[in-house]
Order: sequence, then structure tokens, then C-alpha cells
Amino acid sequence: MRTLLLAVLLLLSGCDQLKERAGILDPARVEAEGKAIGGACRHAGRGLEDCYRLNPEATKSAIYAGWKEMTEYMAKNNIEAVEPTIPPEILKPEPAPKKKKAKGEEGDAPAPASQKDAGH
Repeated sequence: MRTLLLAVLLLLSGCDQLKERAGILDPARVEAEGKAIGGACRHAGRGLEDCYRLNPEATKSAIYAGWKEMTEYMAKNNIEAVEPTIPPEILKPEPAPKKKKAKGEEGDAPAPASQKDAGH
């Protein structure tokens, strides 16, 4: 029984699905995804800094490598950048909502109507 269990565990230890679910990332896959992101950013005409800002989870070195490879490929094949259809402002994550104050604390009373309309 123990040997069967040990054999099954050894076979499953190489399973990529189990590694990903356990939080163990494959370095080759992380590098490939970063290069793909960098290449896509370059093809879309985005600068490196924009690409870094829009993809904080990807490694900067992989993004740069993909961006550089795509630059060389586009220059060699006379390919123009494709205009991005989604502006970067839309892609920014929204800030977390402010914490509401408990009753009795300052600032919980609604502003008078004259102050609400003052900004318009």
C-alpha cells in the first residue's frame, strides 16, 4: 500500500497543474508570458514604461526582452504599430472606496445644498 501511494505521489509531483495550484510558478512560463506582454505592448505602440505600469505582475526584464524582439521584428519586416483601442486610463484599477466614518464622528453630516452646488 505504501509503495503504491509513493509511486502515485512521484508521478503526480511533475504535474504542472498541481504546481500552479500550489503557487509554484514555472520560470520558463513566467519568462514567456513577460515576453509576450512586451511584444504585444510594442506592437500596440506603447512605450516600455506604460507596459511596465499596465502589467505590474510581469517581470520587467521579460517585458523588455519581448519589447526589444518585437521592435527588431517590426523594423525588419516594415510593420507599423497598431493603434491601441483601449486607452490606459480605462485599464487602471479603481482606488479602494474610502472607509465610512462611524456615527458621531466629524464629517458624517451631509453638506448643505449651497456647498454641493458650489463646484458646478
